[in-house]
Amino acid sequence: MADLLGSILSSMEKPPSLGDQETRRKAREQAAHLKKLQEQDKQQKVEFRKRMEKEVSDFIQDSGQNKKKFQPMNKIERSILHDVVEVAGLTSFSFGEDDECRYVMIFKKEFAPSDEELESYRRGEEWDPQKAEEKRKLKELAQQQEEEAAQQGPVVVNPAGDYKDKYSHLIGKGAAKDAAHMLQANKTYGCVPVANKRDTRSIEEAMNEIRAKKRLRQNGEELPPTS
Repeated sequence: MADLLGSILSSMEKPPSLGDQETRRKAREQAAHLKKLQEQDKQQKVEFRKRMEKEVSDFIQDSGQNKKKFQPMNKIERSILHDVVEVAGLTSFSFGEDDECRYVMIFKKEFAPSDEELESYRRGEEWDPQKAEEKRKLKELAQQQEEEAAQQGPVVVNPAGDYKDKYSHLIGKGAAKDAAHMLQANKTYGCVPVANKRDTRSIEEAMNEIRAKKRLRQNGEELPPTS
């Protein structure tokens, strides 16, 4: 009997020590706290969705609003809002560089934004429909002018009249005609006439004159003046 009781007692788990009991208690508290946080997060998402549904519904019923810009939201909130907008049959886009600064804009289907408008929001600029319309008209006008110029071909520019007639009131008709003629070179251009620069003597005469001048210099006599 004693052996049977001993074997039963030995097979049973020993009661946890004081340290094990404290560890298990903390684990239970952490699990309960985590569950509470999860429930709170779930409840916050439900409340946030209801609030977004209310705002989207008010936006649809307001005929004076074509678009609506929301405050910056985190990724989860933006995801919820996009889902609410899709269910409501609207269009939505997110804008902003940083995740903390990103916001959502919603549009009614019949007032969906153009590519130019979306690019303006992506650059962080306000959309001005009037300026955009003026820019579009200028672009169309420039394109139309280019097409007309291409159809007409290269432009040939003809002078309005002869330049002599254009300036005749300033220099006179006679002077204008004379100015159009090719000018002849002046033979006396410069200090010495061109004809006077030519040496008409023969080589022998020139050599004799050089020898005579050399003899005079050697004898110390004055050179005769040259003509």
